[in-house]
Amino acid sequence: MTIGALFITAFWVGLSGAMMPGPLLTVTIAESARRGFIAGPLIILGHALLELTLIFALTAGLSVFLSRTSVNSAIALFGGLFLLYLGFTMSRDAARGTVVLSAFNPDDAGSNKGLHPVLAGAVISLANPYWSIWWATVGLTYLTISLERGMVGLASFFSGHILADLAWYTLVAAGVAGGRKFINPLGYKYVIIVCGIFLMVLGAYFILVPGTNLLTYALL
Repeated sequence: MTIGALFITAFWVGLSGAMMPGPLLTVTIAESARRGFIAGPLIILGHALLELTLIFALTAGLSVFLSRTSVNSAIALFGGLFLLYLGFTMSRDAARGTVVLSAFNPDDAGSNKGLHPVLAGAVISLANPYWSIWWATVGLTYLTISLERGMVGLASFFSGHILADLAWYTLVAAGVAGGRKFINPLGYKYVIIVCGIFLMVLGAYFILVPGTNLLTYALL
């Protein structure tokens, strides 16, 4: 995968995850209502620092292990299957109307009122089981692929991934702080469906391309 493709696909995968309702979105809405627009970027800063720390830890401790072709292919296969699952459930739930952005109320995040937004971004992310699962599957897959391009590839993946989070949560924070309805529910529904389809296509790519290497290795 080229440097440009790493950035673009990481951005869209990151955006697909960021747009799904969850604890980080809830906290962003709550903090933006209390602190204003700046809360969104600050929360993502905390989220980004946590993920950057994780990436450094993974690359430092697993670099030799991840350099093996069989390991790379197996991780890509597992990550691809998880992307297929995520994409399917996202598209299905959006089509059914069960993914509703407006279902989250700022009061739902009241237990985090004492945390600074940067700290809240890190703590909420770390406490979210989905975050750990994502990095154990999709994130690890992207790490193995990006490391084939060295540090430039790793930087391309991370920048694309985190810019997606920053773009979406900044939009949410601006909408909440300005008292506006920042996205049309019908438009949100179709964006989620499109993102789900994209995840399924990318999942199939991760399975078919690196999976060929895994099959070849198994037959040797």
